[in-house]
Amino acid sequence: MKIRKAILTGGGRATRLYPITTTINKHLLPLANKPMIFHAIDKVVEAGITEIFINVNPGETELEQYIGDGGHWGISIKFFEQKGGPQGIAHVVNEAKQFIGDEPFLFYLSDNILLGSLKPLVEEFNRGDFDCLLALSQVSDPERFGVPIFDSAGKLIDVHEKPANPPNNFAVTGIYLYGPKLFFEAFNKITKSARGEYEISSIHSLFLKDGRRVGHKEITGWWKDTGKHEDLLLVNQLLLDKIESRELPDELVGSAEISGVVHIGIGARVGDRVRLIGPVIIGENCVLENCTIGPYVTVGQGTELSGIQITKSIVLDNCAIDCEENISHSLIGKKVTIRRRATEASMLILGDKSIVEL
Repeated sequence: MKIRKAILTGGGRATRLYPITTTINKHLLPLANKPMIFHAIDKVVEAGITEIFINVNPGETELEQYIGDGGHWGISIKFFEQKGGPQGIAHVVNEAKQFIGDEPFLFYLSDNILLGSLKPLVEEFNRGDFDCLLALSQVSDPERFGVPIFDSAGKLIDVHEKPANPPNNFAVTGIYLYGPKLFFEAFNKITKSARGEYEISSIHSLFLKDGRRVGHKEITGWWKDTGKHEDLLLVNQLLLDKIESRELPDELVGSAEISGVVHIGIGARVGDRVRLIGPVIIGENCVLENCTIGPYVTVGQGTELSGIQITKSIVLDNCAIDCEENISHSLIGKKVTIRRRATEASMLILGDKSIVEL
């Protein structure tokens, strides 16, 4: 039976990305000016998935409003609440039991971004008669992830969640494939970990101890978990490196000096003394005056930039930045105002957990 269903994550609080995630769901943060979760949806649809089920925080409707019912992708998308709030990602899967039924399925953590296709993983799972297939990637900080444990012959024998002293530099990425029924049977046998969560690694460890057929495949190309501010900026850069060249009409570009690959949205106005150094994406209805943007910058729609020099940054929608500053490696939320001040003293109005480096 081929996989046609997938569970995607859309809940959680993303506290490591505060303050920006206090007002926006992490999965809607733009990477290369496209919501993060849209990248995940694109990947699973390309792999042949026709039904997607996305978990959301109790009472939250923001994701459903942005994503819709899947018609944009020609598939079906439904949303479900994780009852009782966050209790681990294995709990997320179990909450979708009614949607999955007795079919195999793919589980994808939507804050994981990968360059390559999911097709090889799905094809290997369908071909190999696995009960479970884990996607692995080599990382510099395996202690942040589930880590596969191999015996001396290289056979997978266990998975440890966030070990203090990882025995290797492999991480189990947020992409998992499961055969019918077995996940839900295993969930009923595990208990919460010391940190109070139902760990996905506990499921895989139980599978291995019970002699289930657990396969693994290393992801080719880059894969990144976007758990931290610097991860988001790095993924944004990697995605920008892949955007295709696009011819820009003279009336849109104006007198701007442009180098590299630059995308400019409809309705944007590019004024005098503007320099764009690609890769750069400028959203719709932006206004640029006397500024240098790029490389590796995405600017959300409706944002106005003047006087600024900005590199390697993500600027969200409807910001107004008018100052002669050099900004880099920054993540700037929606409707942020940064402006010149006539006096020497600076004035700051900052929300909880803001970060300012001057």
